[in-house]
Amino acid sequence: MVRRVVVALLGPVAWAPPGVDSARWRAALAEDTVDLLAMLAEVDTAVAVTPADRALADAVTWPDMAVYEVPEPTPGAVFAALTGYDQAAVIAADAPDLPGLTIGKLLRPLTSRPVAVAPAEGGGPGLLGIAARLPVPHWLPPVDLDRTLPSTVRAAAPRPGDLAVTPAWRRQRGPADVAMLDPAVEGWEATRALLSGAGHPG
Repeated sequence: MVRRVVVALLGPVAWAPPGVDSARWRAALAEDTVDLLAMLAEVDTAVAVTPADRALADAVTWPDMAVYEVPEPTPGAVFAALTGYDQAAVIAADAPDLPGLTIGKLLRPLTSRPVAVAPAEGGGPGLLGIAARLPVPHWLPPVDLDRTLPSTVRAAAPRPGDLAVTPAWRRQRGPADVAMLDPAVEGWEATRALLSGAGHPG
C-alpha cells in the first residue's frame, strides 16, 4: 500500500484585498485550505509552518492533523521533514476554492514519474503545488511556490518526461483572483465570510 500525504504549506501571503486585514486574510485562506484537505480520502493530510507561524497552524488545523515545523517555507523543507511516506504533495495555502480532484490529479502521475507540478493559473510565476516520490530525486532543484515555473523544474530533470505538469488552479494573489471566486461553489467559507464583511462580493 502506497502511503501518501498532502501538506498545506502555510507560507507568507504577500497581498490582501483592500479593506481586509492581512493577518485575518491569511488565516481565512489557510482555514479553507485545511478544511479542503480534511475532506480528502486515501491520503494523510498535514500542514507545515515555520516556528514563527505555529500559532496559525494550531488555529486552523483539525485535531488529528499533523503539523510539521520547518526551517523555511519551501517544499524542499517539507519533503525533508516527512518520514514514513512513499509520495507527498505540497500545496500553497492560498487557494481556498481548490477542488479535491485537482490535488488528486497532482498525485496521480507519481505512479510513473518521480515529480509532478501544478502551475498557478494565469501563466505567471509560481506553482499551486508540487508532488514527488520520496525520497525526492537528487536532481530536483530548490522550489519556491511563489516564483518557480514548471519549465525550471523540467530543465533540471534528466529527461523531460520525468516531470508531469498537471492542471493549473488559481491562487489568491491579486484582485483578478478574488474576482474569479465563484459564490455558487461550496466551500471557502472563511474566505467568503471575510470578503463579505469587508464589502467584497462573495
